[in-house]
Amino acid sequence: MPGAITSARQSPDHITTLLVAWRSGEESALAQLTPLVHRELRRLARSYLRGERDSHTLQTDALVNEAYVHLINLNQVEWRDRVHFFALAARLMRRILVDYARARRYQKRGGGAPLVPLDAVPDVGSPVRTDLVALDDALATLAVVDARKAQIVELRFFGGLTTAEIGEALHVSEQTVLRDWRMAKMWLLRELSGSERP
Repeated sequence: MPGAITSARQSPDHITTLLVAWRSGEESALAQLTPLVHRELRRLARSYLRGERDSHTLQTDALVNEAYVHLINLNQVEWRDRVHFFALAARLMRRILVDYARARRYQKRGGGAPLVPLDAVPDVGSPVRTDLVALDDALATLAVVDARKAQIVELRFFGGLTTAEIGEALHVSEQTVLRDWRMAKMWLLRELSGSERP
């Protein structure tokens, strides 16, 4: 039946095939790809916005739509696979939220930055809340110190990727991902606790 999405068509390989076809100029590939990735993009957006204040004006659909606009306009990206797509989508959502937070902070002259849970990943204890701008600044600093650890935080925290998917994306073992994740998390918690002192 035309337009029916079967479980086989939702496979990572099918998404990769559609990404490559889209990159090659097949507009119909984008139409097929959109419903396959929409659910995951909404999940990512919801997880980002879960830590925001109740009065936050940027909603899940708006964040997904803005990320879509950016993704569609990225015509120079050589899509490797679905992990690459979602990692880039996560980075774009992070950038959108940080820009939004910076604009809001600017408007309020330093106050009212949105709070997000740093440790929203299931294997972490009680969540630590920090402002998104401070987290972005800390990640930028970490990227200078150790780019791979910063990528792992971004893929895991913002991208929601599994350890296996991160290892695949960065071409390292799952053990390396876990070790770097633990080290990066400790480093960020130390940085952020210092930045949140009065």
